[in-house]
Amino acid sequence: MFFPSNYATICVRLNLCGVCQWSERPTKNMFIISADWLWYGLVLAAGLILGSYLNSWMWRVHEGRWQFKPRFPGGEGAQPSTIARIGGRSVCIHCQRVLAWFENIPLGSFLVLRGRCRTCRRAIPLDYFLVELAAALLFVGITYYHLHLPAFSPWHFFRDIFFSALLVVVFVYDLKYYIILPSLTLAGTTIAIFFNIQYSTVGIKYWILGAIVGGGFFALQYLISSGRWIGAGDIYLGVMMGALLGWPVILVAFFAAYILGALAAVPLLVFKKKGLKSEVPLGTFLAVGTFIAMFWGNNAIQWYWSLIR
Repeated sequence: MFFPSNYATICVRLNLCGVCQWSERPTKNMFIISADWLWYGLVLAAGLILGSYLNSWMWRVHEGRWQFKPRFPGGEGAQPSTIARIGGRSVCIHCQRVLAWFENIPLGSFLVLRGRCRTCRRAIPLDYFLVELAAALLFVGITYYHLHLPAFSPWHFFRDIFFSALLVVVFVYDLKYYIILPSLTLAGTTIAIFFNIQYSTVGIKYWILGAIVGGGFFALQYLISSGRWIGAGDIYLGVMMGALLGWPVILVAFFAAYILGALAAVPLLVFKKKGLKSEVPLGTFLAVGTFIAMFWGNNAIQWYWSLIR
């Protein structure tokens, strides 16, 4: 392979297939940019941007700020369609001023503005900063995980990216508002079923059984308590968890979620921040449990079987 000696050449190599390797040693005039760093940089930027969008999306959904696209199929006087979208420029959640572009830079704007609106000087919620940071770090971690697998699967990579973003929404929305959005979990269930039918090497019966166990576990609690213990949103989330993880990995998600919930609840009870009858954002812990089971659930099941055999 010939490398020009009179000017520097920049090589970017994704090396996802393991075939694209340099056959000769590069000359000293050649700067090799590791494709891993380029890959991580792109994913980091995507995570920051998506985290910023998710912050805006969650606030608009909760505040009911829907922008309708009126369609009048019945002519003048007919009611507009119920198909809606969330859009428009970002605004300060306090004074409603439309934000300039430089106030929408993920992480950076929060730091430069010191966590306050440029106009009204009221505090910007810290969770906005944390969601952007968490989304970026999650995306980088997922990328590292997949790039170090024996074989890189784009479909599995983008599946994990998508559901990680969805779980961030479930985590934050239930933590802040004590609500699990059924429309979000139903969309996740549909995508999980489609993916598993198309690309999973495990029989479909495991995913069906996982969805039944996930939804049935919460449905039973809902019926026994007449809705006092959990809400209907937990049932939809359980179905999505089962459709995504399958049987028996769904059990790992439940176990992790309830252990984390107990660890969080005990200090709150001891210091009397919560009571035994206080509402608990179960979806927050289920989101974390689902994320853990997505990446380490199969290993946990194999470890458990090795102990009891």
